[in-house]
Amino acid sequence: MPIVLPKDIPAYSALLHENIFVMNDERAFTQDIRPLEIAILNLMPTKVETETQFMRLLSNSPLQVNVTLIYTESYKSKNTAAAHLERFYKRFDDIKDKHFDGMIITGAPVETLPFEEVAYWEELKKLFDFADKNVTSTIYICWGAQAALYYYYGIEKYLLPTKLFGVFPHRKDKDLHDPLLKGIDDVFYIPHSRHTAVDLGKVKACPDIAVLSESEATGLSIAKSKDNKKIFLTGHMEYDRDTLKAEYERDVAKGLPIAPPVNYFTDAACTEVRVTWSSAANLFYTNWLNYYVYQVTPFKF
Repeated sequence: MPIVLPKDIPAYSALLHENIFVMNDERAFTQDIRPLEIAILNLMPTKVETETQFMRLLSNSPLQVNVTLIYTESYKSKNTAAAHLERFYKRFDDIKDKHFDGMIITGAPVETLPFEEVAYWEELKKLFDFADKNVTSTIYICWGAQAALYYYYGIEKYLLPTKLFGVFPHRKDKDLHDPLLKGIDDVFYIPHSRHTAVDLGKVKACPDIAVLSESEATGLSIAKSKDNKKIFLTGHMEYDRDTLKAEYERDVAKGLPIAPPVNYFTDAACTEVRVTWSSAANLFYTNWLNYYVYQVTPFKF
């Protein structure tokens, strides 16, 4: 079954071009099917690219998925047209009385700030509370994962000496046999792009959290609350082939001190890219939709 999108959202034509099964909302309305309702709180400045990345991953499943995009009202994006937000996005007030089967809260380029100094922190706390009460399972990504670990468990982030930047191998905990990592290799790759981290030891010491994957290079990779309602992903499985390349070229153009992303370029000129994370990413999100959302969410809220 497809992901359901408006015809005029940029992701619709992009995914069709990739031969991904997409259904427009007009056709979906005529079908007598209870689709999964997934919300995406998009905190990234590159909203169109980010929403397309997640819609691509959510489409790789036999389940029909409706996506609701959400933006913060307390901070207006400077990089996305207001018309795009007005047409395709909802505010918290628009959805606060709804229930969702699943939710994704993205990362954000605010990681060097204390959480309380982030412009939309108070609004984000309301959204965290909403997710806890009104969503079957939520994935928190990168800074979103750090913010959630801080809000729910008091685990602080800390500044890394240099930016963690590249595609890194991760080990999964084979003894847990967790459905979220079903079918994923013992060692798999995830892109990372961040200046901060959380203490893996403190996460492991939290009795409510199970660590599913870690790495010598990145520390914590994937963790979850033991009731499966909260999934913490410190990297960016959703990244496209050229996302890290674009970030690297942007920083070089700004004259920032940046090394090429690790395990990413295949040539000295930093032009050719090898993708090593796509299979694991697709399996991860398909497993989440199936085992943590579809099989446990109520038919009626």
